[in-house]
Amino acid sequence: MRILQVTPYFPPAYAFGGPVKAAYQISRELIKRGHEVVVYTTDAKDFGSRLEIDSSNTIEGMKVHRFRNLSLTLVKKLKLFITPQLALFARKEVRKFDIIHLHEYRTFQNIVIHHYARKYNVPYVLQARGSLPRIGTWQRLKWIYDIFFGYRLLRDASKVIALTRIEAEQYKRMSVPEEKIAIIPNGIDLSEYAELPSKGAFKKKFNIPEDKKIILYLGRIHKIKGIDFLVKTYTYLINEMNFKDAVLVIAGPDDGFLDEVKSLVQFLGISRLVMFTGPLYGREKLGAYVDSEVVVLPSRYETFPNVALEAYACSKPVVASNVGAIPSIVLHGETGLLFQVGDVKELANAIVHMLTHPEEVERMGRVARGLVEEKFSIDRVVTQLEMLYEKVLKDERENE
Repeated sequence: MRILQVTPYFPPAYAFGGPVKAAYQISRELIKRGHEVVVYTTDAKDFGSRLEIDSSNTIEGMKVHRFRNLSLTLVKKLKLFITPQLALFARKEVRKFDIIHLHEYRTFQNIVIHHYARKYNVPYVLQARGSLPRIGTWQRLKWIYDIFFGYRLLRDASKVIALTRIEAEQYKRMSVPEEKIAIIPNGIDLSEYAELPSKGAFKKKFNIPEDKKIILYLGRIHKIKGIDFLVKTYTYLINEMNFKDAVLVIAGPDDGFLDEVKSLVQFLGISRLVMFTGPLYGREKLGAYVDSEVVVLPSRYETFPNVALEAYACSKPVVASNVGAIPSIVLHGETGLLFQVGDVKELANAIVHMLTHPEEVERMGRVARGLVEEKFSIDRVVTQLEMLYEKVLKDERENE
């Protein structure tokens, strides 16, 4: 198959979160299986800088076309990736593909590709990756997008992909019929976790005393991620529960909330006990998981936390808020512990339980590793995706 992947961001633009790596790993695995993969994306590296545009850019066998963003201010403030040159390019190239895979939902790129996919009768699948609900900021703009473009995108898709049953229900509420919805989770390349860093390497690099335990948050620094809950919980842990042998490590790129979190840390008087590492990639990220005693996901909302899969691959259980699809991934008492979002005392008790019961943590870690091997390997996920592509193409041929 000749497959087009369309996404607003692609490696090395890891600052934009899990969808970046998910689209990359899917594309890489498809290449390994003999398919031809082309990627349309933008030049955004993070919220304030661009990647160099190279027309001959190839990453591990996939041709990557990066189109210049009209404004990085729009990227930073509205997460709008406007790439006018894409329209001229797509007009000539879209007809050459067998199938198109659109990642994310409310994007300029989807509007353009939808137009030419319809014009040239090229089928496409759409994977919203948690972006369907009109929550957070700019809700009115999201509603306007849906009215003018979004509902047509969903209507004309051959199939839509939900990461979980909860996201499948979100599609249904957007009037997508059940027979058009396929549930395929995110996957993880376990080969990247075959040789983990030695224990203590992360602590040594960041000058964390060996006798200190690490409470780790890893992900985008965004309000929806609930990092302020975690900071308040950590303060409660120290001041009210007198638990002083753990440091809080907050790792990840700023997504508009870092200054507020730092101000909160300073206001609560715990600056010397909280470490902000900035984004972590590669071996440094793995080292953070290896050296942590507990990984915490305090999110206000979450569709599919890739961090949970990464922690599991390192045999680490997770403490997470009981929201969205998290309970279907973090199995309470088996691969981690759940707490009611925003409940400082319940989260504090869960963290202390993990810090003081190392044998139970080790057991949960083994179960977590087994779960990711059984259900979430990239090989298994792409097999499902490949079958979906083939079904779409078969149905298209039969309807001609």
